[in-house]
Amino acid sequence: MHPDVSPSQKVQNAFENQHAVVALESTIITHGMPYPQNLQTAQAVETAVTNAGAIPATIAVVNGELKIGLTDTELDALAQSTGTAKLSRADLAFAVAQKTTGSTTVAATMIAAHMAGIEVFATGGIGGVHRGASNSFDVSADLQELANTAVTVVSAGAKAILDIPKTLEVLETFGVPVIAYGQDNLPAFWSSDSGIPAPLRIDNAADIVRFMQTRRSMGIKGGMLIGNPVPSKDEIPQIKMEHTIQQAIDDAKLARVNGKAVTPWLLNRIFELTNGDSLTTNQALIKNNATLAAQIAVSLSQAQT
Repeated sequence: MHPDVSPSQKVQNAFENQHAVVALESTIITHGMPYPQNLQTAQAVETAVTNAGAIPATIAVVNGELKIGLTDTELDALAQSTGTAKLSRADLAFAVAQKTTGSTTVAATMIAAHMAGIEVFATGGIGGVHRGASNSFDVSADLQELANTAVTVVSAGAKAILDIPKTLEVLETFGVPVIAYGQDNLPAFWSSDSGIPAPLRIDNAADIVRFMQTRRSMGIKGGMLIGNPVPSKDEIPQIKMEHTIQQAIDDAKLARVNGKAVTPWLLNRIFELTNGDSLTTNQALIKNNATLAAQIAVSLSQAQT
């Protein structure tokens, strides 16, 4: 384990006993949902990982410490914090150096997980190419991180507020395996089916682990993206969501929102426009991803012993 990370006692015990560990991001806590739903979701996600046989490790920078696993007190404090920095590759080390507190995006969580020796990470949806990126050049650092950092990311696809076809093109350019879990098409975050064929399909955790290990043995760098569809009972149909997303994007332009503020602003506006249904689906999909990530981590742990 890298000396600049600080594992919780529970995570440290898991490492020492070669127990499966799943990394979890913290931006969903500080920028993805209002309090107390954010805390309830974080706790439910950790429980989902535990129930599937792995140890959850929610990652964040707390007073300059890169924490791999948060205590209940730290999780509660983060959920109630305001103005917390949203950390990616560019500013993760800055927060540590300045001894401040910040939540980790997909990219930053991947970096921290890799430093700690964690190979599987569950999130809601990854960042990607924003709509209108040909003018704004707004492309998430998550995509470059997937190309470089050997962590398997379980998500419900790219966030549906993004340009999914262009996001897929960039991932293909970077050589990132994009895998639909249990279906032929990629999921679209709140919706189970984007209508876009996935480059690859895998139907069980053991085959994902075999793919991970084969890439490693062949010396192929970088991570993998698993698109895990939200359960059909919890989804919002894509046609309905597309209309809502477009309205939220138009509202963001009028409000002159840009940079890192765009995604949390859009998610909050979509929450308002759907009368809270988007949050309910978000909570369901992240728990579903956590369960699959834990199954992969357990299968990986068994394959390594």
